[in-house]
Amino acid sequence: MGLFSKIKNMFKRSDEEVTTKEELEQINEKTDSVEEANTLAEEKIDESKQEVKEEKIEESKQEVKEEKESVKVYEKGLTKTRENFVSKLINLTNRHNKVSEEYFDELEEILIMADIGIDTVMAFMDRLRKRVRKENIEDLEYLKEVIVDELFIIYVSDEIIVNKINYAPKGPTVILFVGVNGVGKTTTIAKLAAKLHDENKKVMMVAGDTFRAGATKQLEEWAQKTDSLFVGKEEGADPSSVIYDGLEKAIEENVDVVLVDTAGRLQNKTNLMKELEKINKVIGKIIPGGPHETLLVIDATTGQNGISQAKAFKEITNITGIVLTKLDGTAKGGIVLAIKESVGIPVKFIGLGERKEDLQVFDIEKYIYGLFKDMM
Repeated sequence: MGLFSKIKNMFKRSDEEVTTKEELEQINEKTDSVEEANTLAEEKIDESKQEVKEEKIEESKQEVKEEKESVKVYEKGLTKTRENFVSKLINLTNRHNKVSEEYFDELEEILIMADIGIDTVMAFMDRLRKRVRKENIEDLEYLKEVIVDELFIIYVSDEIIVNKINYAPKGPTVILFVGVNGVGKTTTIAKLAAKLHDENKKVMMVAGDTFRAGATKQLEEWAQKTDSLFVGKEEGADPSSVIYDGLEKAIEENVDVVLVDTAGRLQNKTNLMKELEKINKVIGKIIPGGPHETLLVIDATTGQNGISQAKAFKEITNITGIVLTKLDGTAKGGIVLAIKESVGIPVKFIGLGERKEDLQVFDIEKYIYGLFKDMM
């Protein structure tokens, strides 16, 4: 190789080395940038994780707070029943020193007086006697715990109790309210609307009870108070036409939940059945799958008459759940157990006072605790 060629090759290698050095520097710079980016990303991830953790903690705290408030509402709302029922149960135990037929007879009377219902009480007493014999129970203090346990079992009956609203997967959820006049149907609709509004749901009320004087106006006033949309017509209008217009508007306005009031003329079951059949057809035509809930509202203070209403309405239409109002105003709160046993329909809501917070999703465990807390 000539001198020129050697010098040429030498400069070529030098250029390559320079290029390589420049590339290395660029790579190093990029590497530093990537490392910085990775570090920043890791910091952001850590911050996000911390934020999510803090949010979950706050959510958990809020859930615990709401749970405690709910338990307090149950305790307060069941005071009358608890003072009447549990005090008698405690006195019964104090008067007897052993399990006997006399004890069972007095217990049976106490349960019937709590409005649990004769059929329910008979079934309960049979279960209790069998368990006492099987487990050879002699301790009356322990027997009190067994009584509470068996009352819980008789409500659940090995079923999965669904006590929450069946929301539509898409479009408005339609909830139909039925029940005789005076049971608290309109105020129940208002309380539920307020609760749903607090959950950031867009709510509409539809005045399907066009027969009772002042019913439409009353519902409209509640709609204004609860910041809900409202659809109603003049008194005497066809309920189905009101509901048709309401659902059309609900779809246009992207409403989340539609609460429909209906007439409660149970004295004319045939007409009411035809009316509810027509209403159901209209709802199903506009919103497939609707109504998603048909809730029967019953006044707890009416006792066994309320159970008769439940049986009558069950014959007329498909009831998916019961709302038991004014439970705080009666010493016969055992009607909760009687209704489930008599008609096989779950209690979905109970009214334990005048405030919107007093309309509670029914929880059998909280109910049993609220009823027997003085014994626990």
